[in-house]
Amino acid sequence: MTEEHWKKILEVMKKLSQVTYENLTKIIRLEKTHNSMSAQKLDDSFQNDIDNWMGGGTCFSLTWYLYQLILEMGYKPRLVMGHKKKVKNIHCALILPIFSEKNNINPPTYLFDPGYLIFEPLLLPLPQPFSIGYTDFLLQPNQVRLNRPTQHTLELWTGSYNTPLKLRFEYPLEGVSEVEFKSHWQQSFYREMMTYPVLNRLDTQKGIQFYYQKGNLVTRTSTGSTIVKIEKSNQIEVLSKTFHLNPELIEKALKILEK
Repeated sequence: MTEEHWKKILEVMKKLSQVTYENLTKIIRLEKTHNSMSAQKLDDSFQNDIDNWMGGGTCFSLTWYLYQLILEMGYKPRLVMGHKKKVKNIHCALILPIFSEKNNINPPTYLFDPGYLIFEPLLLPLPQPFSIGYTDFLLQPNQVRLNRPTQHTLELWTGSYNTPLKLRFEYPLEGVSEVEFKSHWQQSFYREMMTYPVLNRLDTQKGIQFYYQKGNLVTRTSTGSTIVKIEKSNQIEVLSKTFHLNPELIEKALKILEK
């Protein structure tokens, strides 16, 4: 990969770090179209124009945006699905091997996971016996571990610096086709998480993560987390300010959910 292309990818990841992860636009688009295929195609990330997004996106729109960009550069990123406990295909990310004339058998391979608010490319460790099988990344505010139990499987573990790491997702590294990826994307419109607001934003400068779900606002730093219950009376104001979203967008989605 050229230095210019790698720099471009890092610039895009930095741009994505300023986008709020949110399901409000998905809720609005599903209500407008009444079916997931049409709602998916309404998503501006489907057209690869992040500047026109209504506010943010979920892992599918963020990953698809990055996938298209790297593909247009002439490389071969791989779409991978993330499994969580007994729930399959609930998350997604990208795998990018960097082939070269000197290394075409086991090229350096990177994980890109903007949907989990990881905005740095993470180099995959080799499985045992080729290495210790895992790599720790001291990101802010979370510590991240990539564990490679087998050649074909990757695990993502995260946690605060003073708490044990938790297994978040398992990624089969063979990946999925675009058709299968879009099918999982469409199915995501009908998951349980679409019945309440889910908002997630990372302040990269201060190393603070804000997460909102089911009425609770979690503020996470490298030293730990605090949880505050947000009352309905000031829900729109607090969420708009915390997650940098238009109050009208929040209000519209909440009214749909109240139905």
